[in-house]
Amino acid sequence: MPSLRQDISVVAVEDGMVLLDERSGRYYHLNGSGALVLRILIEGGGEKEAADALTEHYDVPRDRVSADIGRIVRRLYGAGLMAP
Repeated sequence: MPSLRQDISVVAVEDGMVLLDERSGRYYHLNGSGALVLRILIEGGGEKEAADALTEHYDVPRDRVSADIGRIVRRLYGAGLMAP
């Protein structure tokens, strides 16, 4: 199950979520859909559950949602924010 590294602080903001990498001091901003995906993943859901939520909440096609989720997850891991 994916999770954030322990040294990542998370704050919900009006338009999504802000993450602080306490090791580097770098901030990251997730928009509303990115925040929804991250929230589902760290609460134990998978990409399927995230796709269900995005499709329902934003009324967008499933294939587009799946591609977006993959991109979000790759960026989170690529930035070193997620623990394996």
